[in-house]
Amino acid sequence: MSMSIADIKIPDSKLAVEAAELLRDQGDELLWNHSNRVFLFAALKGNLQQVKYDSELLYISSLFHDLGLTPAYRSPDKRFEVDGANAARDFLRSRGVPEESIKLVWDAVALHTSTGIVEYKEAEAALMNFGVGYDVVGKNFDLFSEEIRRQVVEAFPRNQFKQNILHAFLEGFKHKPETTYGTINADVCELLLPGYTRPNFCNHVLHSRWEE
Repeated sequence: MSMSIADIKIPDSKLAVEAAELLRDQGDELLWNHSNRVFLFAALKGNLQQVKYDSELLYISSLFHDLGLTPAYRSPDKRFEVDGANAARDFLRSRGVPEESIKLVWDAVALHTSTGIVEYKEAEAALMNFGVGYDVVGKNFDLFSEEIRRQVVEAFPRNQFKQNILHAFLEGFKHKPETTYGTINADVCELLLPGYTRPNFCNHVLHSRWEE
């Protein structure tokens, strides 16, 4: 049975339902609610600005964007964004989705924290990045009315999201903090990981093995 929230229809194709079931199985309530809010805010922006996008691919990208934080999909040595992107690629390939669509989803998931770059990618990637920024840090908060925010949060509650999401992030990469170098995730390690010292790019340059 299809469901609409704030006039946005949640995709209910077989592919979308299977992706949702996978997140339900491997994630938790925090990631489930967050991922669905990301999709809704992303789609709302797309509709508001009359951007053409594929709703099914945007939804699947949103469902997979943090899956790399989960025990089943986190790798020992890759950025969690890449783990999620690889999981999405494997999922879509196993279901015969065209490579062009797979590449689009891979980019959307892998680049979703790469602000300053992802905004210039395809609509699905740019919109999902907006949805992430809106839900996590309230970027462009006044773009939507209080009533729209209420409808989204009523359907997918925040439940102390601001406090809990930082610990969820850390849990996904505390075993590989080196993968956060040069990303916003290093902020999470610096705040919550005991003994962590953020690497400094200038030190890497000045203390490289070059003689001059």
